[in-house]
Amino acid sequence: MIVLFTDFGMTGPYLGQMKAVLRRGAPEVDIIDLFADAPAHDPKAAAYLLPAYVTEFPPGTVFLCVVDPGVGGARRPVVVNADDRWFVGPDNGLFELVMRRANSKARCWTITWRPERISASFHGRDLFAPVAARLARDPAPVGEELHAACVRRDHWPDDLASIIYIDVFGNVMTGFRFSSLATTAAVTIAGQRLSYAEVFERVPVGDMFWYGNANGLVELAANRARASDRLGVKIGDAVVIESGATIRH
Repeated sequence: MIVLFTDFGMTGPYLGQMKAVLRRGAPEVDIIDLFADAPAHDPKAAAYLLPAYVTEFPPGTVFLCVVDPGVGGARRPVVVNADDRWFVGPDNGLFELVMRRANSKARCWTITWRPERISASFHGRDLFAPVAARLARDPAPVGEELHAACVRRDHWPDDLASIIYIDVFGNVMTGFRFSSLATTAAVTIAGQRLSYAEVFERVPVGDMFWYGNANGLVELAANRARASDRLGVKIGDAVVIESGATIRH
């Protein structure tokens, strides 16, 4: 199984071209679209989104991850193995939280193979997709193994107090894990202080609240309304979390 995690969007040619390479290289393998709207040009936000969504997939799954604003530059192409799942993409911080949160030691290889034809601006199609297809057929190490400490580390916090994704309903996901907060905590954003509710029906229609979403992230929402529009927020905006005497920014 190959799972796609990109910021390409569903329109335009990019996703289709990459899928064509995957079909050619691994015609019997299922391809699943997880995110085509990961935070654009934002490996940091994407790094907190990705690990929340990998646990539903079985060991051996190959995640093809392309949030790559530095494509063609100095960043390395890498393969990561974390908890028996494979991740293919750029070494730009995108895999930092996946590796840090792995239950077993994560391993990493730099991709040394190059195709005969490779564009400077579309490594998702020309480099990462062929490697992902190969791993899906034969899960053997590729390239030169790196010491885990050599993979890019930006020393980002374990939980990120900012917006990392806004879904089609206008729900606002943060990079904070629900398990890191008590339900007595308050979340403040855009001048509004939100309290916890377990589910939407626990608050009046139109009211805003925060809750732990189905993938374990702190999410801001409004009952039958778009919280993102009500708050006027965007990806990258900060939230303030008050948990007892502790205030986290």
